[in-house]
Amino acid sequence: MDLVKFRNDVYQMTEKLSSDLKEKDVSKLNDVCQQLIEMYQKNLVKINHSILELICASNLISRGYAVKVEKDVSDILVCDIYAKKGDGDTIIEIETGFTPPEHAMDTVDYFAARIMSKIARYSQHCSKFSLATPAVGILPISKIFMLPPNARNEKDIKKVQDLCDRYYKNPPIKYDDILNARLHSIYLINIDKGFAKEVDPQGYVELTENLLGRSEVEY
Repeated sequence: MDLVKFRNDVYQMTEKLSSDLKEKDVSKLNDVCQQLIEMYQKNLVKINHSILELICASNLISRGYAVKVEKDVSDILVCDIYAKKGDGDTIIEIETGFTPPEHAMDTVDYFAARIMSKIARYSQHCSKFSLATPAVGILPISKIFMLPPNARNEKDIKKVQDLCDRYYKNPPIKYDDILNARLHSIYLINIDKGFAKEVDPQGYVELTENLLGRSEVEY
């Protein structure tokens, strides 16, 4: 653990992001920065992920949200970013595309299952759920989440559940969680330039589906 380097990196990014914020919002971003430093001291966060959280937090703060990072949303779930504005709240989960060595031979299926499980689990705890990823990565998102629940086919839901069951069994992903899961947007993060762009999931899926090809579940 290198606390000095972590502090320097998050301070540098916070200063960079602050230049595009209104004066009243700079202190809100500084609060997020301090939250991350405290969590790093407890060995709860890494620098790469923290930088991505800062960029997304800055985007939300500029739009009037109050932001917390690494917030408990249930007994078993901790979300990357939780933000609230008025009566609405939003959760953003950041995905970098990392897969553990034991899934070297089924990387896309494992990653797709992780994405599916996050949409199913987290979206029930907020009025708006989003995924975020560095602009250099591609998220394998199932088309089922582009449909309203009453238009989702039972067979397709079971396919998603079966894939999730291969990797997530404690606890398993419930059928109804997949049926009712929602994905409202995707944030593409440009780390070098320090900004995040929110895009429509349907357009993102159409853009990336040809690059991903097919697997056991048609993403």
